[in-house]
Amino acid sequence: MATPRKNTRPVVAAKTKRPSRPPAAGSPQRDSPQREKPSKTPGESKPTRSPPKRSSRPISTPKSQTSSQPSSNTLSANALARLNAENEKTAFLQTERVADTRPKDKVVTGRVIKERAKHKRKEGHGVKKRRVVSGALLEEGRGTRGGFLRNSNERRRFGKGCWIFVGLIVLLLIILIPIGVLVVGKKSSSGGDPPSAATTTTPDNSNLSGTSENDIPPAAKGTYLDPFTWYDTEDFNVTYTNDTVGGLPVMGLNSTWDDTKQANGNVPALNQKWQYGTMPIRGVNIGGWLSIEPFITPSLFNSYQPSMNIVDEYTLTQHLGATQAAQTIEKHYSSFVNKQTFVDIQNAGFDHVRIPFSYWAITTYAGDPYVPKISWRYLLRGIEYARECGLRVNLDLHAVPGSQNGWNHSGRQGVIGWLNGTDGALNGQRSLDLHKQISTFFAQPRYKNVIAIYGLVNEPKMISLPVNTVLNWTTNAIDIVRQNGIQQTIAFGDGFLGLPNWHGKLQSIDGLVMDAHQYVIFNTGQIAMNHQNKVSYACSGWQGQMTASTNTATGFGPTMCGEWSQADTDCATYLNNVNVGSRWTGTMNTGDPSTQVLSPSCPPNSGTCECNDANADPSQYSAVYKQWLMMNAEAQMTSFEIGWGWFYWTWQTENAVQWSWKLGMQAGILPQKTWQRDFNCSQAIPDFGGLPENY
Repeated sequence: MATPRKNTRPVVAAKTKRPSRPPAAGSPQRDSPQREKPSKTPGESKPTRSPPKRSSRPISTPKSQTSSQPSSNTLSANALARLNAENEKTAFLQTERVADTRPKDKVVTGRVIKERAKHKRKEGHGVKKRRVVSGALLEEGRGTRGGFLRNSNERRRFGKGCWIFVGLIVLLLIILIPIGVLVVGKKSSSGGDPPSAATTTTPDNSNLSGTSENDIPPAAKGTYLDPFTWYDTEDFNVTYTNDTVGGLPVMGLNSTWDDTKQANGNVPALNQKWQYGTMPIRGVNIGGWLSIEPFITPSLFNSYQPSMNIVDEYTLTQHLGATQAAQTIEKHYSSFVNKQTFVDIQNAGFDHVRIPFSYWAITTYAGDPYVPKISWRYLLRGIEYARECGLRVNLDLHAVPGSQNGWNHSGRQGVIGWLNGTDGALNGQRSLDLHKQISTFFAQPRYKNVIAIYGLVNEPKMISLPVNTVLNWTTNAIDIVRQNGIQQTIAFGDGFLGLPNWHGKLQSIDGLVMDAHQYVIFNTGQIAMNHQNKVSYACSGWQGQMTASTNTATGFGPTMCGEWSQADTDCATYLNNVNVGSRWTGTMNTGDPSTQVLSPSCPPNSGTCECNDANADPSQYSAVYKQWLMMNAEAQMTSFEIGWGWFYWTWQTENAVQWSWKLGMQAGILPQKTWQRDFNCSQAIPDFGGLPENY
């Protein structure tokens, strides 16, 4: 199928009025107990858990469509202009006095404003060669190479003694620099600053070469809308615009898109209708990217002592401070997921991706330490990457103000402050206001095919919240989203109430799908089943639940599994919270008698429970263990396809193999294509003789 020629015209935003920002309020005082996982009965769900050509033409939008302000929470135009001039003056004086002095970042309303001299471009002819080092643009060739000689006359001034002196200095530098690097390396390995969550080359940001800093209005310099402050500009449109839709910036988007792409030959192209309910979803989550989860990227948390209590994105960003948090988190956004990620997902046979993101992609409130708004542009770029691969997107608002479940992946571990407690109603309204903005933005025509499912909130812990309050909030959210033009399927979480308990709830509202997250390892009864029984339950248990739930006479109706895993233990590092052990070994000391598990939960009479083998490199797995892991995954896929289908949790982790489709596929414990199955629950289940039950 021919690919349409790309148009380089910039984005023109749809008509919108910038909504007023919800009133800021002080964050409630919260304690930080370890993440709890409520017990389940077998009927319950999981209780946790080459760049395109850019246009140089300015983006034009009728004045009535957008706010004239370039961004919220910025200084005034005059104030920023004065700050900018002062920064340039300071940078010039520093350059004159000490050539290698590095200017410090400035933070204004949570954004990092880099010294303008660092990015200053030469206009006209003779532009110096530039390179990118850790996101900063450094100009090469200031002065002449070597720094000593400018002409032949100066060369004559240097006698033999001078050259000996220079040689001694060079020799000392050769000796001292490696020592300094070694000392710094040792210090940072034991200090409190986290390493990058993934190692990769620094973005080259070559698309900035066609843009001048003079194109950025003075009032916008140093703000979110200034691409010269972005760590990564690859595949973004860096032509400046302050246009918004729903109060959310379109900066970074191109004005054209192609919805003729097909994920694979088994599914329709994006611009063709998907028959949900008869054609199964085979999707994967991109977890731990825009909503950080410690067990997915433990390197962000490993360097801290337990006494520091850095256990989630809230405490991490609070500890780092605004400037360092912005630098660390954006490097993670840039390196953990990129275009190749979506290509690999497509090649593995997936047709949908679920992209979790957090409310601070939109805004933050008084007292929030989160990095504001930067993840928004990475979300938009991720959606475009998915489009290029023919992958349909399930938008997942993974964290809402106040925390909907008190677990670390909601941003802040501890008490639930959404629809609960002093600021519960306020945070409920804030989350509705967020949906006003988000739904207005994604109701644009460019998203009608690529956004397939619109999620309201991930895993609201309805077993700890007033059920009717959550249902009322859900109804209000649906009304808002529909009124703003979202026609796609809307997903709501089952809240861990148990699938049968949704019969009679929300059934009068069309266009919904219930999102159930199915795991056996967060329940001490189910985790204790032996390997044969776990596969049997994946077949009979999940199939029975899906069959009943999709029948409106016995359940809600349309049901999908938005998260599941092949893991048979809860041994993965930080899975149950940072510095908390496992149910499997009986070391899950949460400090809360109602949630802690201090007795081993591996199958009875199987020996001493241990995690070493479950957490081992998969090259050390026995053949029978690999057989079981594959069969356990295939059994669950078969069962969930009785409903609308499934999304595996997750695509990528740093080292938790049994939670990463990418790593599992490489290890030979997950199919190379999602539709390839050797087992489908119709065959006899072996007893897996020789496979230890305790590891």
